[in-house]
Amino acid sequence: MNDVIKNRYEFVLLFDVKDGNPNGDPDAGNLPRIDPETGHGLVTDVCLKRKVRNYVTLVEKEQPPYEIYIKEKAVLTNQQEKAYKALGLENTQKASVSEQTKEWMCQNFFDVRTFGAVMSLKDFNCGQVRGPVQLGFARSIEQIVPAEHSITRMAVATKREADDQGGDNRTMGRKFTVPYALYRVHGFISAPLAGKTGFSEKDLDLFWNALMNMFDHDRSAARGEMNPRKLIVFKHANELGNAPAQKLFDSVSVARKNGSNGPARSFDDYEVVLAVNAVPEGVKLIEKL
Repeated sequence: MNDVIKNRYEFVLLFDVKDGNPNGDPDAGNLPRIDPETGHGLVTDVCLKRKVRNYVTLVEKEQPPYEIYIKEKAVLTNQQEKAYKALGLENTQKASVSEQTKEWMCQNFFDVRTFGAVMSLKDFNCGQVRGPVQLGFARSIEQIVPAEHSITRMAVATKREADDQGGDNRTMGRKFTVPYALYRVHGFISAPLAGKTGFSEKDLDLFWNALMNMFDHDRSAARGEMNPRKLIVFKHANELGNAPAQKLFDSVSVARKNGSNGPARSFDDYEVVLAVNAVPEGVKLIEKL
């Protein structure tokens, strides 16, 4: 693997959704997540990390050092047992081997050394890892008004249903979409934490590629059209950083274009302004998209 990163980073990712549900809320019947006080749409950090993991799986084929720890139907005990077997350890040695197994998990699992993980399970304890890459919740630039659609099923599940001529076999259902919304999420990458997990320059390049391409491999009828629109990266000159993160985020503003009236229905309704002169010395602004 390449050397670990030596610079601190912050980034702003803008992505949009058209006629889709970017992140359903299981506590609200799978309606798009929303801030109840402001009406702005939300997408959780967990949702975005899932898409990054899925992209890395496609690109790297889950081969070490790019295995994925958190994946669908993964048995975490079995994942951690791999570390014990590789190191020739017994699970009775829990107290003495957590650092060894933690290091092994970081070396072999991309998402562990990137996002971190809590691996303090009763069997095959691998400790806890604080990941260098962290995301906040994505929030829509404007309020969203979710649309509700009735859907029907013309096919039937059994022959009995087909023979029931008096019955109504068109099962009714509901589908929720956002007509259009532009979302903004902030991210943080810590070089000191990268030094502890082994997060490398190659890992960083893979992460940027994932942010720019993850939606193209996550298509579904429920999600509609989701696309990245802007990825703006702030690279500090050293590992501790040269400016507060919020000052950098404030240099990126998103607003409606002059003449754009009514509900926004495309990215063309917005204008992204980068206040280049407001970026402090020692910080390099990089536009990935």
